Amino acid sequence: MGADNQTLVREFILLGLSSDWDTRVALFVLFLVMYLVTVLGNFLILLVIRLDSRLHAPMYFFLTNLSLVDASYATSIVPQMLVHFLAEHKGIPYVSCAAQLFFSLGLGGIEFVLLAVMAYDRYVAVCDPLRYLVIMHGGLCTRLAITSWVSGSVNSLMQTTITFQLPMCMNKYIDHISCELLAVVRLACVDTSSNEITIMVSSIVLLMTPLCLVLLSYIQIISTILKIQSTEGRKKAFHTCASHLAVVVLSIFTYMRPMAASSAEQEKMVALFYAVVTPMLNPLIYSLRNKEVMSAFRRVLGKLSDKG
Repeated sequence: MGADNQTLVREFILLGLSSDWDTRVALFVLFLVMYLVTVLGNFLILLVIRLDSRLHAPMYFFLTNLSLVDASYATSIVPQMLVHFLAEHKGIPYVSCAAQLFFSLGLGGIEFVLLAVMAYDRYVAVCDPLRYLVIMHGGLCTRLAITSWVSGSVNSLMQTTITFQLPMCMNKYIDHISCELLAVVRLACVDTSSNEITIMVSSIVLLMTPLCLVLLSYIQIISTILKIQSTEGRKKAFHTCASHLAVVVLSIFTYMRPMAASSAEQEKMVALFYAVVTPMLNPLIYSLRNKEVMSAFRRVLGKLSDKG
């Protein structure tokens, strides 16, 4: 009976942010601009790192991965949301909903693991600078990046498979801006305790573990910086971590919320911030607060203008 009921759901209806037409048009314009800035900003980061050989270093290799994840994460959610702002029918097919959940959940997990990897990179750079290039060699960087992508993808595949095996009966209205994990699980017409436990365990493994690694890395980094005698040396050491630390704080502030206690509206705001604002701010943080990236931007612009 559960399987038969589940097949009745051919599509889901996303309730979104507002039913007022004027509000939806205003939100469409706002988020379209923010999405374009996000894609352009992350593309420029990728382009500059690719074209400037001075940025072919471990830190910027991981930044390339982060920019790709940010642009992809925004793309997995925002275009669908923009269409729904102007559409009367806000349906999303069953398969498309599953695909959106897989990609958004996977990319979110990948980003958290990447941030932990980048924290380790900054730890080695500050605490063992003389052996930095020996430790962070190309092979290790590639393996760490692959680990980030595989761990996030495997977790997402597991969560998506388990979630869409639940019988939805005739429940098809998702009170969210996208096919978000908890919002879809709530549609089930059976007990979802086991799913909620799986989500909690997944959150501990894929979110709390990287967070702990980041904290441990920065405890060591701060301890090392405080031992530096000169003020200039301390500033230089802190500067190497400032951009990454800002991104970590932004991501933790956005994503680490009490999931069970959040209302539907709070979850929408958090998801919206993480899908639109965070991917837009990350390239700005890494460009405006990083002298090497800004210098690379100017060098690339200079080369392009000379060719023109």
